[in-house]
Amino acid sequence: MTATTTGPSVHRPQPKKIEPQPAGFVADVVAVAGRALRAVPRDLESVMPPVFIALFFFLVNVGTLQKLTEHTIPNFDFRAFQMPTAILLGVTGVSRAPALVIDVQNGYFDRLLLTPVRRLAILLGHLVADVTVAAALTVPIIIVGFLLGVRFEAGPIGIVAFIVIAALWSLAFSGFGYAIALKTGNPGAVNSAFLLFFPFLFLTTSYVPKSQLTGWLKVVATCNPVTYLLEGLRSLVSVGWNAGDLAKALLAIAVVGTLSMTLCFAALRGRIRRS
Repeated sequence: MTATTTGPSVHRPQPKKIEPQPAGFVADVVAVAGRALRAVPRDLESVMPPVFIALFFFLVNVGTLQKLTEHTIPNFDFRAFQMPTAILLGVTGVSRAPALVIDVQNGYFDRLLLTPVRRLAILLGHLVADVTVAAALTVPIIIVGFLLGVRFEAGPIGIVAFIVIAALWSLAFSGFGYAIALKTGNPGAVNSAFLLFFPFLFLTTSYVPKSQLTGWLKVVATCNPVTYLLEGLRSLVSVGWNAGDLAKALLAIAVVGTLSMTLCFAALRGRIRRS
């Protein structure tokens, strides 16, 4: 008969289960924004055409209409008047909404929802990237304006304020693109969102001051928020620090931004429920 000796039992700790931990709201926003910005150099076709279009219209309008307008309106600097119009053409509709559509279509958006990342941070990260890109896109247009002889009466700080206001407008308008992206998941629909802006731009003081408009166009321009945005930007170039014009410009941005972001966040909630 063989006796079996049983030694003391050895307690082996179970491996700790590794679970994803939330990184924090700010970290989530920075991570999403960083990913969106890193993708910009690989997707230049989404940001470069608006700049070329803006510069094209800027140079053509100055070349064809400067003498006519300055001859008709005394002490009128058409180049300074046109630069804000070119800026709005360059930054309006520039967003990462088409990239978000691709994320929705290839399933990355759904996989992202399975992580601890905050849902709101997904959208805010893209919006932060949009503001950064829009601010960068104003720089070449301002440089061309300087080469044409445009100077800022508000000084260097006025240039910074000019860039900030243009970037805020881009942010306010980009909400429409994200609303369409999250609602439809259709790249074609998102790419056509910029067409919404054209009536707002041309039914306003894009080429001549409001005092030169007549009839129904003057009435529409008075009700158009883009008119006050343009006046605020032009005040920094031609007048200096005009608190009234700047306040109206910021109010116009706030009105458009409130509408676009309401639609945008409602579309985000709907997309999350469907996912």
